Amino acid sequence: MNKKIFNIGRWFSILAIVGLTLTACEKDDNSNPTFKATSPSFTLNVPANAQNNVYDLVSANSLELTCTQPDYNGVPYVVQYHVQVALSENFSAFKELETSYTTAKMAVDAYELNTAVIDLFHEVEGDIDYPDEPRPLYIRLRANVVNMANTVLDESFSNSITLPNVLATFKAPELTFPTSCYIVGSSIGNGSSDDGATKPYWGWWKPMAPVYGAEGEFYTIIYVPDGGTFKWGEEKNDWRGFDRVAKFDDQANAGVHEAASDGNIQFDNGGWYTIHVETALGATEVAWTFHVYPAAAYVIGAVEGANWTDSDANWQMTAPEGDGTWESPEFVGGGELRAYIKVPGRDWWKTEFTLYQGELYFRTVNIPANWAENVGEEYSVSCSAGQKLYVNFSTNTGEVK
Repeated sequence: MNKKIFNIGRWFSILAIVGLTLTACEKDDNSNPTFKATSPSFTLNVPANAQNNVYDLVSANSLELTCTQPDYNGVPYVVQYHVQVALSENFSAFKELETSYTTAKMAVDAYELNTAVIDLFHEVEGDIDYPDEPRPLYIRLRANVVNMANTVLDESFSNSITLPNVLATFKAPELTFPTSCYIVGSSIGNGSSDDGATKPYWGWWKPMAPVYGAEGEFYTIIYVPDGGTFKWGEEKNDWRGFDRVAKFDDQANAGVHEAASDGNIQFDNGGWYTIHVETALGATEVAWTFHVYPAAAYVIGAVEGANWTDSDANWQMTAPEGDGTWESPEFVGGGELRAYIKVPGRDWWKTEFTLYQGELYFRTVNIPANWAENVGEEYSVSCSAGQKLYVNFSTNTGEVK
């Protein structure tokens, strides 16, 4: 006798499909459920033993909070809970934590809470030390319902609770060396790359190249006219000025000072300059030092007839009188192009560059053999005797011809 096995999961799937079909066929009238904002009240519970506990936020992992769920007429909407903290019971100033929760039991990250408390204290009290003793902290929840388009349909607040003994501690951020630096100014850019993309003054954030093998060091060559100004930043549109540099080391008689009108870095004496940036990690911030040197760039190696002497004056590139194109001596040998910006105190190969699709490409990897073998054929420029290297350092472009 054959037995038929009843698949209850398949049966429920069929019912679900039928139900969805029937719902889709209903008229768009009052029979369709619509959300009605009711702003229901709900209760944030006081943690057990809150009166006796000291909450050391910087040492704890989390603070557990629980609440009753808002009642939306029995409809089980997904609710987002946002934690708000204040230093006064009236919540005249408060912080809302970035992390939100979708359950009525929340393990609130203690370090995020600690940071919010410290930041709120400094916003209210100014630049003074946070008290090194437990103090009251006031907490409430903001609850909201969102639809599929992430639009808030309703918002309500819980009661506030008091944690009488909360210890927050200022913890200095873990500083790391910067990985990028940019420069922008009144004479940086205003040229065109080979693809026709313009680089207008004050519109092109010129990336400074990292010194190979030297963490937190950067370099570039710029042209500055008499009285020219520029700004810099750790990233594009950072817009830092003279006062954000801890020290200027002017080895080129550039006449470096702060521009009176806008806080820019200003050079009284025009010319071509190498800017070499060094950074140091302090207790609470990174200190930036700008070294200013007379600009110098060289070719080396095969094009010199296998001469590998660092800073050989016979192979120094010639700078234009004003903003324009640098030119190398005529090559006496053939082979792969090797060229570099000279930064005093750094070996030539730490500030080396090549040409990639008409742009300057600065070395960031170990090259024990050559560009072709260690980086890639497309980064290797083959040269012949009689050719020269031409570079526009204002736009970081170049060619060999």
